[in-house]
Amino acid sequence: MKNDINIKNKRAYFDYNLLDKYVAGIALLGTEIKAIRQGKANMTDAFCMFIGGNLYVRNLHISEYSHSSFYHHDIKRDRALLLQKKEIRKLKLKGEEKGYTIVPLRIFINERGFAKMEIALAQGKKEFDKRDSIKERDNKRELDRAMKR
Repeated sequence: MKNDINIKNKRAYFDYNLLDKYVAGIALLGTEIKAIRQGKANMTDAFCMFIGGNLYVRNLHISEYSHSSFYHHDIKRDRALLLQKKEIRKLKLKGEEKGYTIVPLRIFINERGFAKMEIALAQGKKEFDKRDSIKERDNKRELDRAMKR
């Protein structure tokens, strides 16, 4: 069985310099994992935060499962991220420093069928850094067009 679920947070790559990446499990309900397998998730406004020593993802929008009956999950509830204790400690220390944040990058289904989230310790880009990213992307696009001719 091939899993091609790969829901990305494209905005994170544009707004942040990514420093360290981690893969975390997500604590989901039954209808949530089924909706993710249908590709019904949106990560544009999602962010990670610590609540009581645990890491949670907030504003992750997972639409209702199309074949569910009367029981529906809350669309934007806080979902726990499952990491090892040493990873949580490291992220908590770095995340409390000024200028650092933890952003979700993508959701995917691993080979065992579990939903995983790739998160990153990131530093926000300034406006001129974003302009450099746009210029770099445009130059790459022009170079690719020139190579195809």
